[in-house]
Amino acid sequence: MFEKHESSSAGGQMKKQPTLICAPILADTVDQMLIDMGKAKILGADVVEIRLDYLKTFDPRRDLSVLIGKSPLPTLITNRPKWEGGQYDGMESDRLEVLRLAMELGADYVDIEYQVADKFNGSILGKKPERCKVIVSSHNYQSTPPLEDLGDLVAKIQSTGADIVKIATTALDVTDVARIFQLTVHSEVPVIGLAMGERGLISRILGPKFGGYLTFATLEPGEVSAPGQSTIKDLLHLYNFKRIGPLTKVFGIIGKPVGHSKSPILYNEAFKSIDFDGVYVPFLVDDVVNFFRAYSSTDFAGFSCTIPHKEAALECCDEVDPVAKSIGAVNCIIRSQSDGKLFGYNTDYVGAITAIENALQGTDDPASVSPLAGKLFVVIGAGGAGKALAYGAKEKGARVVIANRTFDRARELANIVGAQAISIAELESFHPENDMILANTTSIGMQPKIDQTPIPKQALNHYSLVFDAVYTPKITRLLREAGECGATVVSGLEMFIGQAYEQFERFTGLPAPKELFRKTVENY
Repeated sequence: MFEKHESSSAGGQMKKQPTLICAPILADTVDQMLIDMGKAKILGADVVEIRLDYLKTFDPRRDLSVLIGKSPLPTLITNRPKWEGGQYDGMESDRLEVLRLAMELGADYVDIEYQVADKFNGSILGKKPERCKVIVSSHNYQSTPPLEDLGDLVAKIQSTGADIVKIATTALDVTDVARIFQLTVHSEVPVIGLAMGERGLISRILGPKFGGYLTFATLEPGEVSAPGQSTIKDLLHLYNFKRIGPLTKVFGIIGKPVGHSKSPILYNEAFKSIDFDGVYVPFLVDDVVNFFRAYSSTDFAGFSCTIPHKEAALECCDEVDPVAKSIGAVNCIIRSQSDGKLFGYNTDYVGAITAIENALQGTDDPASVSPLAGKLFVVIGAGGAGKALAYGAKEKGARVVIANRTFDRARELANIVGAQAISIAELESFHPENDMILANTTSIGMQPKIDQTPIPKQALNHYSLVFDAVYTPKITRLLREAGECGATVVSGLEMFIGQAYEQFERFTGLPAPKELFRKTVENY
């Protein structure tokens, strides 16, 4: 369980320097490395990690003199062997000699693996330049050990004479990262604590909150030296890395997948615009119960909930808003700052239904009677978003039909909201009348499977309006084909922006910057 006491952590962090951004330089020639170091400085990195093991040819004294002497930023020299996940497969004695030479030539940091740290540090006793710091590193490419084992490992690494301890583990679950945070926030020595892989991304973003010495970030997407690294641009401009501190509140989106979500762009831009001390991150969550158990601290202050966790998350809440309870799903959870209790809400139906109503009446002004009243409203999907739209449409006086891949789930939801149930297979021939409304709430057609659609094009002729909750891409195949059939189309972006207004206000207690939200979304 992640519990963090504000006073101790904040006090501990105040003594530490701000978390540095280190750019791995992975080119295979010295000339290209120099170009990439220049890029790293322009992008905003604080340090460059020169990965000597990536060089095709290497003359130690000549090349190190050039790389260290001409670097526009402080240098971290790494010559990672194959046995620790790197590229070097030459003589071990030569490898260690290169690191000693790097120190002599003015490197700011050298990285040495824990397995050989005693030997290396013993060889430089009394010879290490004062300004050079030795990072002793351990990489676990299989898992993240229990907290007690991680603590023991830090102590062992420290005992080798390390100036800075580096522990990189593999996050098999997002809850593994909580142990890395506990390690760094309570450490008395400088620690680089990172969890590799997509589930470990938050360990790289939240270093400044939990006292990490540095984090690694790439020049370009895909140019990674370890799985799950962010780009320098995203760290600085998407997550506002330099604004994150020990008292920053953490918000985020809980889902699987979450990589496509535009929520971090939206909320972080809005937080910055009003100088709100919060950061919004993606939580790739496999089990929502375990997630809330692991991140029980009030530091983790609010969550957006998306596919497939909207229903399971409701069960984790201590209190649930009556509308969310009626729908049977939450998409917004707030953690009380006084007692840590979780409060669940559903803002999905407001965003989606309002967008559909506005499109039907061609105005943002609410009519006394909803344009949905009396309409036949077909919802595809019986998950959290499907429940929200079915509930919202019913509340507005529509006649609701639920279509789902498994008919039993459709019937179950239909019985709850007072609707008709059909299977998805029946949709193709289902047209009891014209001018129907169709709302897709499944992930069919979402990136990367953008060629998929939940309903054949010819069946769309009977609908006057088609809404798709998927917003990546903005115009899905379903919406494109519906438009070609003459229907009004409503993008999931409208629902996304609409539900985000209310969530932002619940997160911050402040009015949502609506124009900024719309502008931010349109720019991406």
